Amino acid sequence: MEDVSDPPFMALCKEQGADVVYTEFISSEGLIRSAHKSVIKLDIYEKERPVGIQIFGANLDSMLKAVDIVEKTNPDIIDINFGCPVKKVVSKGAGAGILKDIDLMVKLTSEMVKRTKLPITIKTRLGWDEKSIKIVEVAEKLQDVGAKAISIHGRTRAQMYKGKADWTLISRVKNNPRMKIPIIGNGDINGPKKAKAFYDQTGVDGIMIGRGAIGRPWIFNEIKHYIKTNGGILEKPGIKERVMVVKEHLNMSVEWKGEILGINEMKRHYTNYFKGVSNFKEHRLKLVTLENAECLFKALDEIQEVYADYQFV
Repeated sequence: MEDVSDPPFMALCKEQGADVVYTEFISSEGLIRSAHKSVIKLDIYEKERPVGIQIFGANLDSMLKAVDIVEKTNPDIIDINFGCPVKKVVSKGAGAGILKDIDLMVKLTSEMVKRTKLPITIKTRLGWDEKSIKIVEVAEKLQDVGAKAISIHGRTRAQMYKGKADWTLISRVKNNPRMKIPIIGNGDINGPKKAKAFYDQTGVDGIMIGRGAIGRPWIFNEIKHYIKTNGGILEKPGIKERVMVVKEHLNMSVEWKGEILGINEMKRHYTNYFKGVSNFKEHRLKLVTLENAECLFKALDEIQEVYADYQFV
């Protein structure tokens, strides 16, 4: 999730129960040109581990050079993004664009596996469109050339994020007797009940959560508790707890990116953290327009005081 899965957000997710986190995807071309926006994404907080650095691209030479650069930052995993549906990525044959060229997809994976001792994992989709879905066959090929795990988003590129994720096809991959590596399911997980239902339905080795964690990093603990207690529901964090998490997020963001960028990139998170709070427009406006960290912390204190008795349902 570009501009979302930065070190502060990943650190929060780890604190709130995520077992493994992945960076924002990083352009291989940007890395080999030492583009600042790409290089800064290689930063890792030790408290995030185990952490995977995710890269994308369609040129073999660039991807291999990117592996060399990434390896020096000592992540636990290198992940290849073969799933991003965004036009600017797909138009270059990268991300989900590579689903039009399965031979290249397999070749890139094979050569990257040979290039590093770090485990190479894959993030992909079901196929380019519903007429070209070959995910069972593709997963076998990726396993055969050395991929250590595959995360599958249950949509095609043509679907983007519309419609429902198809977990039946993810299940077919997981339950293929030829598959020996972990299969991780992704798509539409927005709460504990759905996570357990999909887990039980497919038998996947893990569940990957992206958009469902934005403004709700505690979703990981909620899911773990629900599964461990066979249906137990954790009480939703109240205003005090949410303000505490937002302050921690803001503080880490400013520390990592500097005050101006740290404040600007936090703006996308506030609405999600306080989603559902009644009569919140005035406070939301303050949070997205204030340009000073000290003032933002005071605004958060004000929210905690005004909504001290607010109950989330």
